[in-house]
Amino acid sequence: MNTAYPFTAIVGMDDLRLGLLLNAVSPAVGGVLVRGEKGTAKSTAVRALSALLPEVAVVAGCRFSCAPGAPDPACPDGPHEDGGGTARPARMVELPVGASEDRLVGALDIERALAEGVKAFEPGLLADAHRGILYVDEVNLLHDHLVDLLLDAAAMGASYVEREGVSVRHAARFLLVGTMNPEEGELRPQLLDRFGLTVEVAASREPDQRVEVVRRRLAYDDDPAGFAAKWAGEEDALRARIVAARALLPEVRLGDAALRQIAATCAAFEVDGMRADIVMARTATALASWAGRTDVIAEDVRQAALLALPHRRRRNPFDAPGLDEDKLDETLQEFGGEDDDPDPDPDGGPDGGGQPPQGDGPDGPEDTDPAQPEASEGGESKASAGSGERSAASAGEPFRTKMLSVPGLGAGAAGRRSRARTEHGRTTGARRPRGALTKLHLAATVQAAAPHQRARGRSGPGLVVRRDDLRQATREGREGNLVLFVVDASGSMAARRRMSAVKGAVLSLLLDAYQRRDKVGLITFRGKDAELALPPTSSVDAAAARLEQLPTGGRTPLAAGLLKAHDVLRVERLRDPSRRALLVVVTDGRATGGVDPVALGARAARLHEVEGTASVVVDCESGPVRLGLASALAYELGGTAVTLDELRADSIAGLVKDVQTSNRRAA
Repeated sequence: MNTAYPFTAIVGMDDLRLGLLLNAVSPAVGGVLVRGEKGTAKSTAVRALSALLPEVAVVAGCRFSCAPGAPDPACPDGPHEDGGGTARPARMVELPVGASEDRLVGALDIERALAEGVKAFEPGLLADAHRGILYVDEVNLLHDHLVDLLLDAAAMGASYVEREGVSVRHAARFLLVGTMNPEEGELRPQLLDRFGLTVEVAASREPDQRVEVVRRRLAYDDDPAGFAAKWAGEEDALRARIVAARALLPEVRLGDAALRQIAATCAAFEVDGMRADIVMARTATALASWAGRTDVIAEDVRQAALLALPHRRRRNPFDAPGLDEDKLDETLQEFGGEDDDPDPDPDGGPDGGGQPPQGDGPDGPEDTDPAQPEASEGGESKASAGSGERSAASAGEPFRTKMLSVPGLGAGAAGRRSRARTEHGRTTGARRPRGALTKLHLAATVQAAAPHQRARGRSGPGLVVRRDDLRQATREGREGNLVLFVVDASGSMAARRRMSAVKGAVLSLLLDAYQRRDKVGLITFRGKDAELALPPTSSVDAAAARLEQLPTGGRTPLAAGLLKAHDVLRVERLRDPSRRALLVVVTDGRATGGVDPVALGARAARLHEVEGTASVVVDCESGPVRLGLASALAYELGGTAVTLDELRADSIAGLVKDVQTSNRRAA
């Protein structure tokens, strides 16, 4: 479908629209990350924005979109002569989740570079997005090294491609927009910090607003061109306002009082580094420009904080995002000043109050003010989720756990747990390339070419390199695993008041899984059967929520829990064969119920041992009399047993025990 949905026809989504428009006015804000559940028009809004951006003038024939008046002196297609160029619409480039590094930054023909000294460079998506929008849907599922490259380019305004000493640089300045569903996994805090703004979106719970969304969407699907024509006037007005705000931006004054408020706010919410202060300053300036003012006022600073700080404040991974707005208001009032608070336009409205168009065109009623998130009728878009945070205190205090890993060498998704063959990491050897050459092993290539120089007519200095001589570097890094928790929730665990400690240990392991980029699943067993409380997912905080709601009591159907785990792992191996599993069984080993429950548990454990599943048993047995059943279960699984105390990272006893158990299994 070629006709984009009109930006001004979007119902609600106040903060989302405002965050996108502020970046359109001032790309220096640093982009926006849109977090929300599926089906909330995240992608629709981003694609609609691209149609609003003014046309860009480019040098004719330049693959890197150089501006005719100020071409990049280092452009690979340069040098460019001064003169007129051509105008084209601003591009919106989408980065697929499965894109390769070469597709993102561009590819250099290494063979020609070595043999002929020619820099044959094919631009990537970063070059295509220069002076436009780079849109990354499901950015949380993108490989970490690609996100690093992407955000480095966004921060520096340039992309560098280096292959064995041969390098190419080109300009890469773009509006970066990422969307994600938090249920599918989070971004690392270091990467979150690189997005200028963040907004949270959710579907409206207001029936009238939902009706209007459906009505407009059906009208658009029936006649995209006709629907867009009805909104053309509002689109033109908004496009003109973006141009006017861009022109006004250099004249906006950011006074000392506003700067003090920005610094005090960042300090009050304990954000790390200075990037938050800079982003808040740029956002407040863009807000003033958008409102048609040349002075930044306190309300600009407040709105900038709601957009720029929720993803930067210090919080545990399982805490809810958002800011304490009462604390924010107190800070702004304490450090407020009179010199930066001129009277805003008393009329408010779209030309003076800082509001983008309300979607009050021909197909619907007036909406609420999108520049004021607290006025949103449906509450479907919120830069702040309030100060409520889910506390893990009821589940025991989390701690840093010791390293648990899968033995051997895998080839799964990038992560930080187990050893794996990866595209990035330390070089461990060389091989003949299979397909395109991506990482040249120079020494191995020279060694392969050297014996053939005389036959190739080379008798003096220099080296003749042919395709058969090229060697691909093999590298070793870390992978993420599927960590499947099998948690004993029977009465024997609860009766001894151990459940709080057990939940604390599992929460700590979940925190470790979050940091190591694992998928997690949760199985519980109690009473007569086992239950898959959470199917394998990248949303570790969802597992933490299920853990807090874990019911306890009843018998201990250990065999049922292990058999359920066997079924889950069998299905996951079919879905993702390269992702290896780590089975973590949390129990005291006291199987009860049925005929000979201990023998049934041992038999179920041997199914995992036969298939080579890496496993760890967290022994929750306590008291003066210990039966050692958890250790016996670990033996049947062919894995390791650790106590709750040994699970801590600073436990020497647990480390020694792990080494001994691993040696037994290897033998």
